[in-house]
Amino acid sequence: MDGLVSRRIVVKGIAASVPLAAILADPRLARAVAQTLEPVSIVSEGGRKIIGALAVPAKTPAPAVLVVHEWWGLNDQIKAVAAELADNGFLALAIDLFGGKVPANEDEAAQLSQSVGARPAAAIDTLKSWIAWLKRNPRGDKHVATLGYCFGGGWSLDASLAAPVDATVIYYGDVRKTADQLRALKGPVLMHYGLKDQYVTTAMVEGFEAEAHKAGKSVTVYAYDANHAFANPTGASFPYVKAAADQAWTRTVAFLKANDK
Repeated sequence: MDGLVSRRIVVKGIAASVPLAAILADPRLARAVAQTLEPVSIVSEGGRKIIGALAVPAKTPAPAVLVVHEWWGLNDQIKAVAAELADNGFLALAIDLFGGKVPANEDEAAQLSQSVGARPAAAIDTLKSWIAWLKRNPRGDKHVATLGYCFGGGWSLDASLAAPVDATVIYYGDVRKTADQLRALKGPVLMHYGLKDQYVTTAMVEGFEAEAHKAGKSVTVYAYDANHAFANPTGASFPYVKAAADQAWTRTVAFLKANDK
């Protein structure tokens, strides 16, 4: 057996027995798990080369999940999330909106995030192209959901509006949308946020729920006694809240499984 393949099997076996939070909290384990993903690249519908990392479940064809990173880019943490989704039976693609750049600090992360926001057409091109790729992928079953955190949470919703999918998961992302915009949604939405969050506030979330109701869309929101980015144990800016993160993840996996048909 090829050495790289055998190593991937061993790491996947270890990861399958370790909770996601423990993987994310250990940089060495997160890196080892991240390296089990398949690097992928395609030419987007707009003619640009775009990259991602694919986690393949034991059984295929499988429902797919497009995973959108935080403002920290396509790093080991977000790849480990994709790997955990694969362990739960999903074909998980962690995509890149930063052109291969992984910020080293908050200043760089903010600059890259703002750069994407200033060129939304390019980001939408990336998201739509990957969704189309997942729907065509022979290891997928043509069902696709999106999932994103913080910066990626907002883009998870934008992806679902640009290329309607079967389900959308948002972790504390910007959800300031009108009913007219939300009418493009095909599937239900699950959102997690912290009651102490000063960026994604209760007022914003309640406004989102009201607009979704006007549009006749299904939105389920869970609020936690936590701050922003509560599900990321690697973040230094906000406290990680394990109980909330674990509960949110359990709800996320159950929601994705309920909407993969």
